[in-house]
Amino acid sequence: MELCKTTLRNSLQGPKLQHWSLGNGTKCVIASMPDATLTCLDLWFRAGSSLEKAGEEGLAHFLEHMVFKGSNTHKAGEFDRKIEALGGSSNAATGFDDVHFYVQVPQKVVEPALELLIDLVINPALLPDPFAMEREVVLEEIAQHNDQPEEQVFQQLLSSCWKDHPYGRPILGLKESLENLTPKRMKDFHNRLYTSENCCLSIAGGIQDEMIHFINRSHLSTLSPKNASIKGNAGVSRINFKTGRETIQIARLESARILKAWPIAAAHDQQLIMGADIATTIFCEGRSSRLIRRLREELQIVESVDMDITVLEQGGLVLLEACCKVEDVEQVEDEINNLLIESLITAVDKKELDRACHLVRNSLCFSLELPSQIAGMAGTHMLWGRQQSLLAPLQHIQYWSAERLKKEILCELQPQKSYTLIATPLSV
Repeated sequence: MELCKTTLRNSLQGPKLQHWSLGNGTKCVIASMPDATLTCLDLWFRAGSSLEKAGEEGLAHFLEHMVFKGSNTHKAGEFDRKIEALGGSSNAATGFDDVHFYVQVPQKVVEPALELLIDLVINPALLPDPFAMEREVVLEEIAQHNDQPEEQVFQQLLSSCWKDHPYGRPILGLKESLENLTPKRMKDFHNRLYTSENCCLSIAGGIQDEMIHFINRSHLSTLSPKNASIKGNAGVSRINFKTGRETIQIARLESARILKAWPIAAAHDQQLIMGADIATTIFCEGRSSRLIRRLREELQIVESVDMDITVLEQGGLVLLEACCKVEDVEQVEDEINNLLIESLITAVDKKELDRACHLVRNSLCFSLELPSQIAGMAGTHMLWGRQQSLLAPLQHIQYWSAERLKKEILCELQPQKSYTLIATPLSV
């Protein structure tokens, strides 16, 4: 909790960051945390699923798997054994916009761990036999994902409201595309997107004095800007969002679900993102929030109700989900719609606004307690051209008055501007 106390005392700065770029355009950021017992090394690339071409659906995630199957200098499993021998652990994740690979190790072994990580990611072997075996693993992962009722509902929502955009596709990909992929096509994807100007190395934790010099002469400096990099999203037009309403039945779904989605600004528009965060907190954070108080505390007609934001580089979503009994669906939907409409009539009072701003501020501060959290946030900001302090978004809180929330945010979170999906259990 020491880091958290520090960030609260210096609420608009957070951990001090060092930003720089290598000669080839690779971005680097370091957050020094002298008291941390572990250091996180996080290597990011603009190579998420939304950057796949036709026929490549699922390739970004599949490549994440294959990276761990050996490099040109390390056999399959050798990386994991060496990292574990150093007292560390490793993992990776693929998103719509980007992919990252990270290790956590004691401070004294940061340099050999970083050499291993860089070699693993920029020189994957992508051999035919491991490729064929790992494809079956990914296909099984897709099958298991598709067999989960809740995941089916959520994917249907994304596919419907983002119908003509890659964000509407599952990150895991499509079975047909994966079955037709070859190691050569994966190598082409890696060559196309795993380039210096699409790369960011983020490090948080105990940092040795010579670390910057070590990074500057590491194999990251050999990465080539083979293609034009994927630029940040300033000026990118808004995603075509489809409004409407749909009702579906899903086998083995335990409760009925009401989902609503609204489009929000891209990640670079942090002021609007902050406004949406404050608004969703007013609606649905804690027992005194409007939706929870009305639906769960007073009427007791929902099992749960949540409202959150999904922030993405080309435009995100505000998502609302209520779980209830099938017989209560109509009443729950009516109450939700009425509360949304009433938000334009019943003003947000000072106490309500102050509470929401306080919760939003604390949520960001509390998300910066671990080296892995700090490296992740610093890395994604730097990757997409947002060179700033980690808590810089908090400066936008002061912009949001009750009137501005109503005019710029609440007027957009209205029933007629949403995509609504009603999912109920399939009767046997």
